[in-house]
Amino acid sequence: MYSHEIDYQIKGDDIQLVEVELDPKETVIAEAGAMIYMEEGIQFETKMGDGSEPNQGFMNKLFSAGTRMLTGESLFMTHFTNLGYGKKKVAFAAPYPGTIIPIDLTQMGRELIVQKDGFLCAAKGTRISMVFNKRIGAGLVGGEGFILQKLQGDGMAYVHAGGTVVEKELNNETLRIDTGCIVAFEPGIDFSGKVWLQSMPIRKLIQAISPYGKNTTKESRSFLGNIFED
Repeated sequence: MYSHEIDYQIKGDDIQLVEVELDPKETVIAEAGAMIYMEEGIQFETKMGDGSEPNQGFMNKLFSAGTRMLTGESLFMTHFTNLGYGKKKVAFAAPYPGTIIPIDLTQMGRELIVQKDGFLCAAKGTRISMVFNKRIGAGLVGGEGFILQKLQGDGMAYVHAGGTVVEKELNNETLRIDTGCIVAFEPGIDFSGKVWLQSMPIRKLIQAISPYGKNTTKESRSFLGNIFED
């Protein structure tokens, strides 16, 4: 399924939102609770899954949507469709302060890996699935795997990050990264490609807000490892 062609504008500095402009019959999908406002004529509907495979059977939809629950996300996604006349706008914001990254999946080889809570919204037709990266996960406490999300499609997707975003272009280089600061990366990053980093992942934000809370020590360790290398 080809992705819908949507236009957008990112607003704000430290706490950003993305305003998506939809032509009639165009749809954008988003995480539940991400919508800030929408113009009259846009209809929203909560559905199981991303809608990238409309002929998919119920059990397959249930399985695909169920894997999202393993990443801590909702079983359902919200679909916003312009059923009015002319262009209509709907806006989305991240659940915590930070930066929104617009990504054209066609320029990423139609595939991108993002942190488990990094996806914000995307053009309908984008497939969102879970990927389990054992290599990155090897450095985590207790040997837990690093659960990520895979975005596939040929349209626009929007990823949110905490704090400032740094984009690194690797060319057979090694970059040591705190795994909590990884926002997204191209599937072929073992050799070369782009990686997006965030300066304030959610765990650091929680520690800053509640420095004496009972949960501050649970994720205080820095998971520094040789993540990407040739």
